[in-house]
Amino acid sequence: MLLLPPVAVLVALGGVWFFALVAGILTLAVIEFCKLMRRGHFQPSVPFALAMLWVLLLDAQCPDWQPFGLRLLEPGITGVLLGSLSWQLLHRGEHPTVDWALAMAGPLYIGWCGAHFIRLRHFPEGMWWVAVTLAATWCADVGAYVVGHLWGHRPLAATLSPKKTWEGWGGGVVASGLAVAAVAALWDALAAPAAIGILPGALIGAFVGGTTLLGDLTVSMIKRHMGAKDTGTLFPGHGGALDRMDSLLWAGLLVYYLAAWITHS
Repeated sequence: MLLLPPVAVLVALGGVWFFALVAGILTLAVIEFCKLMRRGHFQPSVPFALAMLWVLLLDAQCPDWQPFGLRLLEPGITGVLLGSLSWQLLHRGEHPTVDWALAMAGPLYIGWCGAHFIRLRHFPEGMWWVAVTLAATWCADVGAYVVGHLWGHRPLAATLSPKKTWEGWGGGVVASGLAVAAVAALWDALAAPAAIGILPGALIGAFVGGTTLLGDLTVSMIKRHMGAKDTGTLFPGHGGALDRMDSLLWAGLLVYYLAAWITHS
C-alpha cells in the first residue's frame, strides 16, 4: 500500500516517468529469473537477457525510432539472438543450449508481456486504461485471498499453488469486476465521455481478474520447478519483482488488446 501513491503519480505523469517505472521493475524481474534458474544449475547470461528485455521495452517506448531504416525490434532482436549464440559458443557451460534458451525465453516472456503496459499508456486515454489494469489485478488478488481464506476448500491447482481455491478465484473475479466498474464510473465523472461504461467495465474486470490467474500460476510453476518459494526478496514477506508482476504481465497484455479493439470499434 505504501507504493500506491508513487505508482499512481508515475502512471499519471506517463512518458519517460512511466517508462522508467515499468523498465525498472521488469529489469529486476529478469535478473530474478536468471538467478532463479541458477538453482537448477543453469547459467543464462544476464547481460544478454537484459539486452533482449530492453530491445522490447525501447521498441514499445519509441515505435517510430528507426535506426538503419528499420524498426528497432528487427535489428535489436537479430543482434541479441546472434550475439548470445556466439557467446555460448565461446563460453560453453554444462548446459549451453538450455542456458541460451533460458536467457532468451525468460526476458521474451517478461519483456513482451510487460512492454504492453508501455504501449497501453501511449493510448489517448492511456492513464485510465492502466488504472483499469491495476485495479482489476490488485482487487482480484485481494478478493481471491479474502474469499479463499474464509470459505475456500476446493483446491484450484494443488500441485502448483496449494492455497489457491476455486472459491477464492470466484471471489477474485467478482472483486475485479466491481473494481473496474468503479474505475469506469470515476472515469466518466472526471474525464467524460469514458471509453467504457459501468457494465462493460464490470465485464472487462471479471474477464481480466479471472484470466490473470494463469500468469500467477505460470510463475508458480517456474518457482516449484526450481524449488523456490519466491523469485526474490525485494518486497519482504511478498517476494520479488517477478512475484509482484506475475498476474500484471497477463493483465497489461489483455487490457491492451481489449482497449485497442474498443477504441478502434
